[in-house]
Amino acid sequence: MLDIFSRYRQLSLLATVVFLQVLLLAFQIKREHQIRLVRVWAAGIVTPFGRAGTWSFGKIGGIWGGYFSLHGAHAENARLQNEVNHLQIENRELESRASEADRLSTLLSFRSAHPEASMLAAQVIEASADNASHTVFINRGERDHVRNNLAVITPDGIVGKIVEVFSSTAQVLLLNDKDSGVGALFADTRTHGVVKGNGDPAPRMDYVVNDEKVHAGEQIITSGEDRIFPKGLAIGTVMDSSPATPFQIIHVRTAARLDRLEEVIVLLSQQELAPKQTDQVSAQVNPTSGNAAAPTNSSAGNAASSKPAGNASASTVASGAPTAAPQQ
Repeated sequence: MLDIFSRYRQLSLLATVVFLQVLLLAFQIKREHQIRLVRVWAAGIVTPFGRAGTWSFGKIGGIWGGYFSLHGAHAENARLQNEVNHLQIENRELESRASEADRLSTLLSFRSAHPEASMLAAQVIEASADNASHTVFINRGERDHVRNNLAVITPDGIVGKIVEVFSSTAQVLLLNDKDSGVGALFADTRTHGVVKGNGDPAPRMDYVVNDEKVHAGEQIITSGEDRIFPKGLAIGTVMDSSPATPFQIIHVRTAARLDRLEEVIVLLSQQELAPKQTDQVSAQVNPTSGNAAAPTNSSAGNAASSKPAGNASASTVASGAPTAAPQQ
């Protein structure tokens, strides 16, 4: 390096002098706004490096901040998801309790509306595991004065009968079991028959002659002839009917939801349930020729029953609301 400088000493001195001269001129010359030319040159040289540094540090800082922000967002999202799951569980529990309260309130109202009948509330605690058998177990037994062949109902309609009693539980044979049967009649025409279970969800009504006109939706109630169910309790409605030999084939849609039983009522006697006071007033205001008008339950939509003139009016059990709380 020194050899090169000594060899080109004169040229180097000339270049140094020229550079110093230009630098002095840059200090003396002013541009717009009284800015010296040397400052413009310095700014032009330094600015690209500054911009490059600012851009680099900005990108690095953004990536770094984004990483920590994203990490925090994941943690917050996990916390919020856990909170949502917890609230959903609490909401389901509250809905279940509200539904149970509605059923208990309805069952209590039904019992209060029929103080003349001796009845007992019970909870369904178990169902039969045999597909060929439609039975359930309730938390009432001998200690609660439950015995065989007592009627089991809900405010919607009949459920079945007690077939086996233990000390604290009892077995109920449901209406749709193949061994079940109940005396029945049509609420409008008073035609008698027997509703029998066949193992399917919809039982059949037998012993109705082909000449009898049967229409879908017709109400079917208990006749009381089986000496188990009081007369006038809702059994269900006609789903469909078809002629056969020697009797019609009539499928029945049960009034009580036998697949959703939670609380039931055990009737401790076969005493008929008296119609509500509003139904009695309606029967007196709207009499028909020779017959008393059939009382209805507007809140449930199930048909009530009526007897010919000279006989006491049949009682009705109907509802559509949830049931009530079993007594312990």
